Amino acid sequence: MSRLEQLEKLLSAEPGDVFLNFALAMEYLKMGRHAEALAQFDRVNELDPNYVAAYFQKGNALLALGRREEAKAVLTRGVEAAQRTGNTHAAGEMGDLLKALG
Repeated sequence: MSRLEQLEKLLSAEPGDVFLNFALAMEYLKMGRHAEALAQFDRVNELDPNYVAAYFQKGNALLALGRREEAKAVLTRGVEAAQRTGNTHAAGEMGDLLKALG
């Protein structure tokens, strides 16, 4: 059974598990299934609006696809989530990336 199949099986039993949803998004990303990865990152942030890593990874995925303005919007929301949760490291990383993007 592939990693993707394992994640899908686990999620069928626990569809609201934030970590499993994030792992599935990352697996889609690794496989080059960008549309599914982006939608899955959105699912993660529906379940937990403060799951900072999903914003960061989605922003990077959008940048890789050349979708700069969308990436900037996602990263801005990620900085806000990081600040809400006191994650200064992630806020700084995403903030630096936003500055570099102009």
